[in-house]
Order: sequence, then C-alpha cells, then structure tokens
Amino acid sequence: MDKLLLIIIIAASGACAASSQVIRQYYFYYDAKTWTEALQFCREKHTDLATIDSMEGVNTLRSMADSGKMASSNNRAWIGMYDDLDSWRWSLSDPSFYDPGETEFRKWNTGEPDAYSGIEHCAIIKHGGWNDVNCLRAYRAICCDITGPNVSFVITPTPMTWTDAQSYCREHHTDLASVRNEADNQKVKEVVLSGLLFWIGLSRESWKWSDGGNSSFRYWFSGEPNNAGGVESCGLMAFDHGGKWEDRPCDYKKAFVCQTTGISKQVFRLSVQKKNPSLDLNDPAVMDDILEQIKQKLKDGGLDENIKLSWRKQPDGNVFQKVKTEEKKKKGEEDL
Repeated sequence: MDKLLLIIIIAASGACAASSQVIRQYYFYYDAKTWTEALQFCREKHTDLATIDSMEGVNTLRSMADSGKMASSNNRAWIGMYDDLDSWRWSLSDPSFYDPGETEFRKWNTGEPDAYSGIEHCAIIKHGGWNDVNCLRAYRAICCDITGPNVSFVITPTPMTWTDAQSYCREHHTDLASVRNEADNQKVKEVVLSGLLFWIGLSRESWKWSDGGNSSFRYWFSGEPNNAGGVESCGLMAFDHGGKWEDRPCDYKKAFVCQTTGISKQVFRLSVQKKNPSLDLNDPAVMDDILEQIKQKLKDGGLDENIKLSWRKQPDGNVFQKVKTEEKKKKGEEDL
C-alpha cells in the first residue's frame, strides 16, 4: 500500500476524526482501611483504586497528599496495584481440550504455591506434585502432543526458561504440558526422571491494576516487590520516599487513593495528499493505514499510548471528500 503524506490542519470542511484517552481524577482518603475495603469504597464512591501510568501521575499524587493527615498511615496509601495470586492459567488455552472443571485441576505440593519473594509465577512438577518458581530459572520442560483425543508427553532435550520452553514446545510439539486431571498427572510422572524438576504449562500473571488497565509503568523501591513472608500482595505508595511503591499485606489498614475516570475526546480535521492518484482513500484498508499513521504521530507528540481513533462519516457515507478549490485539486489533496 502506498504511504500517504498526512497534514493535520486546524480548520477544514468535511467530517472529523475523533480521538479519546482516559482522564483520571484522584481523591485521597485518610480514614485507614484494608486494601480490599479501600477497593470496595472506591468502586462505590468513584471508579476504582488509583492507577498510575506515568511519573506525571506520581508527581500529581505527591502534590495532593496531606502528610499531616497521613501520619497515622506512616505516610503510606493504597493504590490499585496488586499481585493476582489466583490467576494461574494453562499455556494451552483451547477450551475444547478441557472437560468442565479441568482447567482448575491443581496438584500443589504442601505449602505451595508460596509466591516466594514475589517472583514465582511459573510451575514445575516435583515428585509428582507442583511448585511455583521463578520463571527465569532453567529446567527441562514437559511438552504435550495432541492428536484427536490422545495426549502424549515428551521431555525437552535441554534446560531453558519457562518462556523459552513454551516457545520450544509450540514449535516442536503442541504446547507445554497441561495437566487436566489425576490421570494426566500420573502420565507426566511416568516420563519425568526421579528427583529432577520440569516445567509444566501453568503460569500466572504478576502485578496488575485493579481497574483492569494495561499500563506497564512501575515505580517500585529497589528490591520490591518481594512478598516478604509470602503474604505481601497489595501495593502502597510511600509519600516520605518520593512516592515509590512497596508490597505489603493486604490486611494492613492505610490511607488510600481513589480515582474517577472519564474519556477525553478531541476532534481534528486533516488533508491528505496522495502519492498515487488512483488510491481510494475511502477503502477501509487505506483508512486503517491512515489512522495508524496519525496514532503514531500523536504518540510521538507525547499523547497516551492507549489513545483510540475513529472516523466520522459524511452524509453520503464516505469519510473523505474531494476539495472544491482549484488549487487543492491540482495538488491531488482530499479533505476529511
């Protein structure tokens, strides 16, 4: 597809493209609550516990915090960051492979999973039971081969990380092994070597936002999160340490920050100069390409990466209209 020269202008006739991004309004509460209590309160009174997606958000909260009122909470406040300890999922996600309840089958060893140091998000089989371990460790893995209703298990030839094992199994077999029931677990035990550890296809998400947002921004203290004692799965901001984050037990009672979210919309018009005069700007594929170019330009200009763009159609059902002026006709431009 020919690349298009896009020129965003302030005023033009025709339809518009609308962009939107999430706008957050924050609210501090100093009546100490547990993380779960704070979450419930925020969802009842506002939208959710606070999501912070940039240093700008950190600095906004630092400027809002009343240190005097927060003294009883040791200058800490809950935010919406939490470690989802119940998010264990199989690498092989095809629902037709599982009978009812089989995706939830677990064979953890005693005391497992323990989420030690906050970095154990992948599962290995050990003596027929399972442990959670750091996904970056190197172990041999158990792959599965699925042919119709039949499943067989194969061990990889060399140790590798969980992610590398997943890629290897998907390339050379069907996937990392799913253990759906006691019969599958017995089959896996029969192929593993006694006393050794092997990856299986179970892993979980780590820290994420309670509002479901996908921001990857993090501002942890050095060495955090560490899940000290195996009981720290909720996130705090420490306002006496520049707003950095810590993991702490969710039943601690602290101040907290809620958010109300809305969508900010902007409308703009643009002119497009075609390199290929025969190109149909109203072709859906061409319009998608233009939106992607606009989105990249706006991101380069510092707008939120989650910005969404859409076209507004003219009364005739088209988005683009030819410009009436003779000057723009000669340039081959069409206006939105």
